[in-house]
Amino acid sequence: MRCILCSNWSFDIICKKCQTNLLVPSFHKRIIDDNFEVYSFYKLDEIQELVNTKYQFYGDRVLNILAKLSFGKFGYHFLYDTKVATIPIQSHTQKDFCHTAILAHHLKSKYIQPYYFKLVAQNDIKYAGKSLEFRQKHKRDFIYTNDIKQKQIILVDDIITTGSTLTQARQTILKTNQNINILFGLTLCDAKI
Repeated sequence: MRCILCSNWSFDIICKKCQTNLLVPSFHKRIIDDNFEVYSFYKLDEIQELVNTKYQFYGDRVLNILAKLSFGKFGYHFLYDTKVATIPIQSHTQKDFCHTAILAHHLKSKYIQPYYFKLVAQNDIKYAGKSLEFRQKHKRDFIYTNDIKQKQIILVDDIITTGSTLTQARQTILKTNQNINILFGLTLCDAKI
């Protein structure tokens, strides 16, 4: 097959050369409601076309590469005094694959354990391109299944735009269990940097 970035022949959908030269993550920090820290690996405009492949049949292969280069390296170097849970923000209307589950899967390490379908949005409202006002009027209506052992959590999402999804997710978890400590949010990219 050909690399979707440079069109050279490759065994992967994105060749090793493009992975090494074009997809080097950089770490960005944003603080949202209640001083909640959210870290991202890329600027959205750097990888917009690649992120949009989540709507294509081959998007899981692209997201696996992006997740390996960013979330995988982060998980490998992450040290903590206890095991931490990572919870991807998921939708109940997942079709072929869940992009946030792919990201969380690559975080798995000695100190990080992913849990899937623990935090699920009950509506299928699309936030892409919508204003903060729209997002605030149309809540995700999350349900959190509070049956994990860890009390330390990392929230995972693909993109942070206004921060409303992560804020709603965090509020839902804390309403369910006040003893949980949500350490930070981790996203693939940030739309505002």
